[in-house]
Amino acid sequence: MEAPKLAIGDGAMSFWSALREVYPQTREQRCWVHKTANVLDQLPKKLQPMAKKMIQEIYLSPDKTQAERGMKKFVDTFEEKYPKAVMCLTKDEEELLTFYDFPAAHFQHIRTTKSKESSFSTIRLRTKKKRDCSNRKTTLAMMFKLSQQVEKGWRKLRGFKEIPFVLEGKPYHNGSRMENVVA
Repeated sequence: MEAPKLAIGDGAMSFWSALREVYPQTREQRCWVHKTANVLDQLPKKLQPMAKKMIQEIYLSPDKTQAERGMKKFVDTFEEKYPKAVMCLTKDEEELLTFYDFPAAHFQHIRTTKSKESSFSTIRLRTKKKRDCSNRKTTLAMMFKLSQQVEKGWRKLRGFKEIPFVLEGKPYHNGSRMENVVA
């Protein structure tokens, strides 16, 4: 089986360790929603709105250079008084900005895991409430039907025509495919 080109997740260390062991060539993208929450937890409530806006400016930057400038601005603003918040953000800087090496149309899909998690929250809710499902077959059938229902609300993947190029390993820079470059 061919290795995935990209894995997206939060800071769950066991996931990343297993991924590196099985698919060492797979690129890593940390979830910006989880990272934002973790960084904000390290700051006083009164600074959180400003910090959140600065973090959003980083991951919504049109290119990696501007994102790195935004990261530096965050560091310069908070490093002296809140080094834990800065460390929380900067320790995964490379993995947070990986998405710039993929098609721009995919950015909104690969910056975070939240859209995927919300699909499974319905299933998780039902399976927790129905702990007394009679058997494995019944539970799997219920999960399958719930998955079908959840699937109806999914949005179409933007930039799906770029997928073959990603799978071929064509290089991207700031979301644009680089032509005539060997990966």
